[in-house]
Amino acid sequence: MAKYDNNFTDQLRQRLSVVDVVSRRVPLVKRGQNYWGCCPFHNEKTPSFSVSEDKGFYHCFGCGKHGDIISFTMESEHVDFKTAIAELADMAGLKLPTYKPKTKQQIESEESYITITAAAAKIYAEKLFSPDGAHALEYVRRRGFSDEMIKKYGIGYAPKNNIISNKFANIKQEKVIATGLVRRGDYGLYDFFRDKLMFPIFNAHGQIVAFSGRSLDGSEPKYINTTDTEMFHKRQTLFGFNFARESIHRANRAIIVEGQIDAIQMQCHGFGETVAPLGTALTEDHIAILCKANRNIIFCFDGDGAGQKAAARACGIILPFLRDNSDVRFAFVTGGKDPDEVLKNGGPGEMKKIIDSATPLVDFLWNITNKNYLINTPAGRVQAEKFIKTNTDKITDKMLRAEYEREYNNRKFNEWHKWKKNSDTVNIDVPEIDNIIKNTLVYIVNKFPSVAERYGDFISKFNLDLDSDVKVDFDMDLKSAEKYIITLKIQKYMESLEKQKHDLMVRGLSGESDVSQEIRRIDDEINRMREKFDLLV
Repeated sequence: MAKYDNNFTDQLRQRLSVVDVVSRRVPLVKRGQNYWGCCPFHNEKTPSFSVSEDKGFYHCFGCGKHGDIISFTMESEHVDFKTAIAELADMAGLKLPTYKPKTKQQIESEESYITITAAAAKIYAEKLFSPDGAHALEYVRRRGFSDEMIKKYGIGYAPKNNIISNKFANIKQEKVIATGLVRRGDYGLYDFFRDKLMFPIFNAHGQIVAFSGRSLDGSEPKYINTTDTEMFHKRQTLFGFNFARESIHRANRAIIVEGQIDAIQMQCHGFGETVAPLGTALTEDHIAILCKANRNIIFCFDGDGAGQKAAARACGIILPFLRDNSDVRFAFVTGGKDPDEVLKNGGPGEMKKIIDSATPLVDFLWNITNKNYLINTPAGRVQAEKFIKTNTDKITDKMLRAEYEREYNNRKFNEWHKWKKNSDTVNIDVPEIDNIIKNTLVYIVNKFPSVAERYGDFISKFNLDLDSDVKVDFDMDLKSAEKYIITLKIQKYMESLEKQKHDLMVRGLSGESDVSQEIRRIDDEINRMREKFDLLV
C-alpha cells in the first residue's frame, strides 16, 4: 500500500487534538494531566483508557491498545488507513492531496536540506564573534543577551557578502536554493540574508528548517524570514516552541508574544512557556499546535492600536478551539513598550503583574463590542448583537456556546438597556420605591423576560437586585404584569412632572420671568397622563 507523505500526516496531528478525536466516541473526564474513559476496544466498567493531549497518544492499561488519532480512527471505525486520513482531513478542514510514496531522491533531498541549514547555522554563529559581526554582537548584548543565551538559541550573523552561496558552491544549486538561503540572480546565486542578526527556526524534532533575520540598521521590514519551503511553513511554525513545550506542560499554559526577541527574553526570565509567530499574523495552525499542548493561552501584545487589532483577530481565531477546560486571556504592555523592555526595566516581577492582570476572553470580546459599536442607540445595539452572535457561533462546543450566549444576554439586559435621555430633554431621577414595588418588579423580571426586555430602560433605573429571593407569588399573568409596569411608569413620570412644576413655581416667585408658559405645558402633560392612568386603573 502506498504511504502517505509524512508532512501531511504530521499536519493532521498538529491540527487535531487526540482528545477531540477520541471524545467523539468515548466520554472522557480529565484527571491530572490526562483524560480517562472506558476503553472502546474491550468491555470494562472501570475506566482504564488514558488519553494524553500533550503527547498526542492514547493507551489502555486494560487491553494494551496504544496509538494516535490515525490508529484510533482506523480501529474504532474499522476503516483502512486511506479512509481514516480522509476523514481526519475533513475534520481538520484540510484538503486531502494525492500523494505518492517518497522516492529515494526525495528522502535524500530532505536529508540534504537539514544538513545545509545546520551547516549554515554554524557559519552564522561563528561569524557573530568575528570582526565582521562585531556590530551585531554589540547589538545583541545591548539587548541583554548573554553568551549562554546566544549559544542556546543559536543566534548568529549573516555578513554582507555571499558567504552561503560561496560555501556551498560545489553542491548542486537546486539543493541550496530549496532551503531558501540563496536565490538565483542574473550573475549566479546570491545570499537571501545579508547583514542580519540570525535566529535559527527549529521544527518539532529540534532540526533547523529555516531562519529569521533581524535588520541592524533600523531598516524595514524589521524581520525577514525564510520563504516557505517543502520543510518549512510560517503559518504552521511558532518560534521557540521546541524550547517551550516542557514549560507549557509544567506551567499549564502558553504565552504568545509578538516577536522573537520578546519570546527569548520571556523564556530566559522565568516565562519558559512563551512562543511567537514568525513575522506573520497568528493562524489557526498556530492555535491548533498550542491547544494540543495546552488549552490555557495568554496573548500578550503591545497596547497600541496594532496590538489591539492583533488581539481582536486572535480572539476570533481561537473561538472554535475553546473547550470547557480552556482559559484564554489577553494582556497588554502599554506605554509604547514591549515585553523585552518591561523585563529589562522592571524585571520579571513587573512582567508577572501584566500577565496576572490579563483579561478573560469573555470580557475581552464584550469590551471590543462596546468599544466598536454605539450601544446607546437601537441600530448600534443591533450591530453589536450581530457581532457577538457571529463570534459566539464560532464556538463548536454546544454547551459552552450556550453558556456564552446566556452570559452575554444577561450583560445586554443589565448594561445596554439603561434609561438614557437626549441632551435636550430634562433628566429626571426616578424616586426611591418601597420593598413591595421592588419585589413586584423582581418577580416580573424573573417570570416574564419578554416584558423585562421591552421595558428594560425603565426597570434598570431602579437598580434592582435580580438575584434576590422573592418568596411572594404575586399571581400575575403576562397582561397584568405589563399593565403594572405601564402604570408604575406613568405614576413615576407624573411625580417627576409635579416636581418640575414645583421648581418652576419657586423660580417664578423669585422673580424669574417666562416660566408661566412652561408651567402650562407641564399641566397639560399631567392631565394627559392622568387620563391614561385612569383608563388603566
